[in-house]
Amino acid sequence: MEGATPKVIENSEGMRTTPSIIGFGEQRLVGIPAKRQAVTNPENTIFAAKRLIGRSYDDEATQKDKKILPYRIIKAPNGDAWVEAEGKQYSPSQIGAFVLTKMKETAESYLGRNVGKAVITVPAYFNDAQRQATHLAGLKLSSAVLQNPEPRDSNIP
Repeated sequence: MEGATPKVIENSEGMRTTPSIIGFGEQRLVGIPAKRQAVTNPENTIFAAKRLIGRSYDDEATQKDKKILPYRIIKAPNGDAWVEAEGKQYSPSQIGAFVLTKMKETAESYLGRNVGKAVITVPAYFNDAQRQATHLAGLKLSSAVLQNPEPRDSNIP
């Protein structure tokens, strides 16, 4: 907010939106830098993870996604659909938490102070499992913030 007016903050690339894309490699990239990496490292560039939130691996939609997405979708120990990049497994909530962490860092950089609260919305079509998984992404962000209270570069793992 600037006064009583909401303001959309530009990210480090000067854009008012940040794609929900995570790139894994020597560094963990978020947003536009991750999108650029997708050309040369598609199997380690995670996008559209929101489609997997709250879905089981055996779900028909998950099986369709497995056929078209360049990265690996794997079966988590609990039967959920997770992704694999650089040999590590991530839940869709973890991928969301990486994006939310970038948003937090962007806000803190702009405001020049720590940001402790945020509003996270979900699409109206999300079912209860998907809403809960989104909530978990927010909790993972809170946990990461508590464990790493110092601001850091979002492109460093």
